[in-house]
Amino acid sequence: MKVLMFGWEFPPHISGGLGTACYGLVKGLAYHGTEVVFVAPKLMGDEDSEGFNLLSASEVDLTLTREEAELIWSKMTMIGVGSYLVPYLSPQQFKTYTESVVVDEKRVHEEVFQTRFQFEGKYGKDLFQEVSRYGLVAAKVAKEQDFDVIHAHDWMTYPAGVAAKQASGKQLILHVHATEFDRSGEHVNQRVYDIERAGMEAANKIITVSNRTRTIVIERYGIHPDKVVTVHNAVITSPEGKKPKKWVDDKIVTFLGRITYQKGPDYFIEAAAKVLERSSNVRFVMAGSGDMMEKMIKLVAKHRIGDRFHFTGFLKGKEVSDLFNISDVYVMPSVSEPFGISPLEAMQSRVPVVISKQSGVAEVLHHAIKTDFWDIDAIADAIYALVHYDGLSRMFRSQAREEVEALKWDEVGYKVSTIYKSLVP
Repeated sequence: MKVLMFGWEFPPHISGGLGTACYGLVKGLAYHGTEVVFVAPKLMGDEDSEGFNLLSASEVDLTLTREEAELIWSKMTMIGVGSYLVPYLSPQQFKTYTESVVVDEKRVHEEVFQTRFQFEGKYGKDLFQEVSRYGLVAAKVAKEQDFDVIHAHDWMTYPAGVAAKQASGKQLILHVHATEFDRSGEHVNQRVYDIERAGMEAANKIITVSNRTRTIVIERYGIHPDKVVTVHNAVITSPEGKKPKKWVDDKIVTFLGRITYQKGPDYFIEAAAKVLERSSNVRFVMAGSGDMMEKMIKLVAKHRIGDRFHFTGFLKGKEVSDLFNISDVYVMPSVSEPFGISPLEAMQSRVPVVISKQSGVAEVLHHAIKTDFWDIDAIADAIYALVHYDGLSRMFRSQAREEVEALKWDEVGYKVSTIYKSLVP
């Protein structure tokens, strides 16, 4: 089985859990003999590609005929990003394109343009532009690669998946790691929602990372239940090392994730303030970056807990494992979390975790304290208990790693490969 896979990021250059999940999945698929060509917008050259092939969209020479461009254009317009395509062309390319559209049918094989797009592969102001470019490149790659099925991760690559399906006629699987309702609540970005829904409607099968996400796909996007299947994420097991000596005697409680609405950072700070009303030997760490950073700094100042609170900025790789290794409690108070890999990473380091009931990972974890994200009193009580009652924290630490080690990407790879086989004659 050969898979053409589209993803927006890949370790070690990641912005969150999406890249980590993609890496785990391709490793799991490789374990079961599934061949994967993973296409990312931009690769830096230091990625681990053992067992599969990595392809940078920035290295693809794009040559389109008028006929091909019109076909891709029609599909991209359906997805709602067609208006972004033409502005990427240079003035001369744009002139060539517009002239070729109205010429005689005898010239349908004339080249429209030839170029190589340079992707950033990030989430900035040019994201919609890059999504559109990526879709064009996907169609070209799909015509050149030999594969059986297409697999696209999250909304940024859905247009690419649809374009590849149109170019090749192969079956398309979409992997939903998050929806616009997770990221924005009820105040969705309509353009992103439209891209998600159109991609889901075009897909032959949809994989969601939790039953919670599956329900959202069915109820909020109008997708038939038979088309949607849940495959929970896992974690890559790392050797258990010796715990480093902490730089303070205080207990350390950690939040790690994007500092955005979805992750509930304000609930973490509110709970921290309540804990510090009862205990002074606790420090709180907020690791990450995001659009709510300034607001969170002001909230810490409002509660006058700045001497007990630390903002680290975005961490990755060894920095993350080092932080977990000195943490006494990990808290994930997400408002809406499709899955949540970070609690699994914390438990690998034998750190007790407090997670929101509104997270997908709550469906698979047993040795975790689960609270509603909005219940700051319950979160505070859980933190206080874990940092002050050694018997309780010892019980969670002893069970944590064993439970997580049972969640293997090899098993995820098997489930996903079975889905592939069900779609290929």
